[in-house]
Amino acid sequence: THEIDDNDSDESLNHSGTKNVNMPKANLFTVFKSLYSSCLLIFSIVVIMGLIATEQTNLSSNTNSTVACLAIWGGMIWLTMVEGTQACFVGLVSINPESYKVSHPIAYRCNKVTVQGDNLHRYLIGRQCLVCMIIFLINIAGGPISGANLWGFSSVWKDIFFTSSLAMIFFTAMVGQLNSQVNASLCMLDYCNSYFAVFTMWVALGIEFSGLLHASYLIYMSALKLSGKEVHSNV
Repeated sequence: THEIDDNDSDESLNHSGTKNVNMPKANLFTVFKSLYSSCLLIFSIVVIMGLIATEQTNLSSNTNSTVACLAIWGGMIWLTMVEGTQACFVGLVSINPESYKVSHPIAYRCNKVTVQGDNLHRYLIGRQCLVCMIIFLINIAGGPISGANLWGFSSVWKDIFFTSSLAMIFFTAMVGQLNSQVNASLCMLDYCNSYFAVFTMWVALGIEFSGLLHASYLIYMSALKLSGKEVHSNV
């Protein structure tokens, strides 16, 4: 993780679209936490790939290991972009896109859309649904079937990492979500300066435009009414 000193609370983006952050000094406890977290992640990835290779996941058992492997890594890569662009678009909303039109032209194309009207809210709603759908796909591709047995693991280890889905939680959270959110929050312009980000943005906006999630607006407006505030829309 990155810790930002109080002196950096008013920091601004530099010319490359990144924030200047002071990294914490390493100590034995920090090294220990990083080490055992890395070991848990590596172990989780190895056992999930082992289950896929032996066709003991929901998707691989019904198709084959190749399809499941492509699905889980394809979904994970897209999840990193969906999670990362959220940090980018929210962090850049107060910055005039014209200021980085030349240096980051693709990021400009994205943020020129998200800063208009209520488009950022629309993106966030569609993006959340997209996250749920991708995680659902990842769980189908990597989630173990009932009675899965791998490399002679004891029932205790299987209950901890397979039955409780702890391996999938570590894999999804650390690979697909947390690292991309942190990196994107520190390198906002660079992270969304790709056509992959443009594609992700329009998919999220398309999901919101479909109206499938518009009941959330009723909850939002009801909460404002109960708090005595007026509902405003920037169209």
